[in-house]
Amino acid sequence: MKLIIKIWIGVLAVTVLGASSIAADTDLQQTVCPTAIFGFEERGSGVKGYGDKTSDILFAGLATNPNIYLVDRVDLKKITDEHELILSGIVRTDQAVSLGQLTGAKVLVTGSVIEADKSVYFVAKIISTETGRVLGESVIGKTSDEIAPLVEELASKVAGTLVNQSDKLIMPPVKHEDRISALNRKLGNAKRPLVFVQITERHIGQMSLDPAAETEMIRFLKEAGFEVMDSKEGNKNKAEIIIRGEGFSEFAGRRGDLISVKSRLEVKVIDPATDKIVAVDRQSNIVVDLSEQIAGKKALEEGSAAVADRILPKLVQ
Repeated sequence: MKLIIKIWIGVLAVTVLGASSIAADTDLQQTVCPTAIFGFEERGSGVKGYGDKTSDILFAGLATNPNIYLVDRVDLKKITDEHELILSGIVRTDQAVSLGQLTGAKVLVTGSVIEADKSVYFVAKIISTETGRVLGESVIGKTSDEIAPLVEELASKVAGTLVNQSDKLIMPPVKHEDRISALNRKLGNAKRPLVFVQITERHIGQMSLDPAAETEMIRFLKEAGFEVMDSKEGNKNKAEIIIRGEGFSEFAGRRGDLISVKSRLEVKVIDPATDKIVAVDRQSNIVVDLSEQIAGKKALEEGSAAVADRILPKLVQ
């Protein structure tokens, strides 16, 4: 009897600790807001050169906040240059969503510096890449005022909005079963082709022990009713659709015990009968965890799930 009681206590402890771990992990992800800061538009001859200074001071003001992860500005410029994006002051909702996929940022901050008579207005737009919602903060000063204190005040207001109104900017995590149900509704009764999946991945600076992105893609395919061939044992010549991809993750920063990792995944879908490319997609993610390896795996898993959500409906068209 004592043995049975001990076993049940052990099971209960594992269950409680597991649930606590999941809750803690969810809380951890929701406490950190991946944010990208873009240039500010200048309106008025008296504020020439203020746009870049505003974004620089704003970046410095937000960088010390433990609840905000800022996308590296070198990486940001590389991405915007690569995709020929000119972003200063005006960002459309569709651009915001695309930039979220490319940078891993859940929030974009941009805006304007406006000269009006003897006053200068610093207006920040805080844009969600997930919901498209736009929030704002502003500071008013005189044209004779020093710029730094005004932008530091703006940074304080923006940080408050990012932290205190994160529920309006960042969508709560969607349960896997709900995601699969929505995906199956999109696919309907359409015939699912036989799919061959091969996605390579690496974590820069460390060995990757298991293919998180490939595993997650296969998981989505199987649960959506597709037949999937084994990438090592299967004959890809029998496949009706081939999904190839490359992913990487890398250390992005550390604050105390928390480690942030960024990932990028690129996927291409090919019809082997015609060699035509059916779809191309990419996704970047930022994940914070206590372990660098786990954060890297989670980032690639999330990226693969997001890509699967978008490309699987194209396989039955």
